[in-house]
Amino acid sequence: MEGKKGIDGAKEKPASTSFSLHWSQWQLIDSILPTGGFAHSFGIEAAIQARVILNPEDFQTYVIHVLENTGSLLLPYVYSAAMCPDLDNWRKLDRMLDATLTNEVSRKASVSQGSALMRVAAAVFTEIPSLKIMREMSLGSGIVAFHHAPVFGIVCGLLGMDSETSQRAYMFITMRDAFSAATRLNLVGPLGAAVLQHQVSIAAETMLKRWMNREGTNKLLQNHLVLQTCSSMHTHFHIKNRNRLVTYCELVKNSVAFWLLTMELVDFASSILEKLYAPRRC
Repeated sequence: MEGKKGIDGAKEKPASTSFSLHWSQWQLIDSILPTGGFAHSFGIEAAIQARVILNPEDFQTYVIHVLENTGSLLLPYVYSAAMCPDLDNWRKLDRMLDATLTNEVSRKASVSQGSALMRVAAAVFTEIPSLKIMREMSLGSGIVAFHHAPVFGIVCGLLGMDSETSQRAYMFITMRDAFSAATRLNLVGPLGAAVLQHQVSIAAETMLKRWMNREGTNKLLQNHLVLQTCSSMHTHFHIKNRNRLVTYCELVKNSVAFWLLTMELVDFASSILEKLYAPRRC
């Protein structure tokens, strides 16, 4: 396998020639890696509240649509970054994705996850110095937003993953995080989520074959706009629930204040009664 180009265009040692880097490749898709992926619910929480998802069957359909959107919109960025993991290509892909994502909720989630992944990868995979150099050259520059898909592709490329494995890994972590979100929301239990994930993996492979290895980013699209609507509603429901919590806290606080005042009044009344009806001394 030919070596990947590093930050300065020089050849780096192919990561796949080192057996130790196979462990790094597996660690990249391990759920224990603290990249913040589980913080993104793909609009599932909003879809439940909007009654788009009513049962596990609805959720299974929803996840398949999430995978379809991921394949049609984000896989080209993963592919292009993995094929050419250098600084200039990464910055170009990041700017293009930043201009493409018009959904503010999805955009913030992408930036948050990408920033976390780049930080963790630079700290963990020290055998790839390019990661740390690229991160340090981009932090605070205002040039890079650190979107997740290009960062994931860059890390995969520098860890020696081939393009097909990189894209399949991205589909896998998308599916994994969606089922994790459903478990946290008590839509399905852990065992039920595992069963559904195994069933959906067949559709995930179909989506991968349909959308993988696309050159360029001029044919990007979203197939299921309902998902984008649900994702954009996430902030609305979050604010609504937060306002409900604030209102509840105010009621509790007022209730506590009322009872404290009542107790003070009772004590005051008791003292007056004691003075009025206290036995008189001769």
